[in-house]
Amino acid sequence: MERLTERLRLRMWRDDDLDPLAAMDGDPEVVRYIGDGVPRTREQTADTLARLRQRWQERGFGLFAVEVRETGEFAGWVGLTVPEYLPELLPAVEIGWRMARAHWGRGYATEAAREVLAFGFREVGLDEIVSVALVDNTASLRVMAKLGMRPERRTAVPSSGRPVQVTVITREEYAATPGAASLTPRSAT
Repeated sequence: MERLTERLRLRMWRDDDLDPLAAMDGDPEVVRYIGDGVPRTREQTADTLARLRQRWQERGFGLFAVEVRETGEFAGWVGLTVPEYLPELLPAVEIGWRMARAHWGRGYATEAAREVLAFGFREVGLDEIVSVALVDNTASLRVMAKLGMRPERRTAVPSSGRPVQVTVITREEYAATPGAASLTPRSAT
């Protein structure tokens, strides 16, 4: 399955994604707002890559690898997942993203996430999508606002105690956002 935006290709994971994914997940600046904020080793990233592929098979949705269409360069990931780390939200589906530092500030997370919202509402058939960010992660909170997501609550991640902002968008709210894709299912490419 592949999705195209104006500048990006959202695609399934390949074996050759391990090196750029490991570099991104090993960058302290990239992961400071993720989980416990500790960079991941190459071995941990290899385990993550295997789980990313498995989630697609189990759930019919997951995280897409994101590459820049013009260059083919790996830029990060964006997609849908179940926020098991925050049980109070369950059952829920979360949209999330992570971009390599070289790709920050270009609007890629917002561009890719808009396509994933359309995928979630149109193909997966979700009625609501949440997103979660640490309260001081202003970049991700801005992306959520650009997507039309509204603050729902503040809480803390049980495993770390780190405070997070939960945002939400419903199918109806998404349909009313400027530039929203039609909610009529389209055949996947």
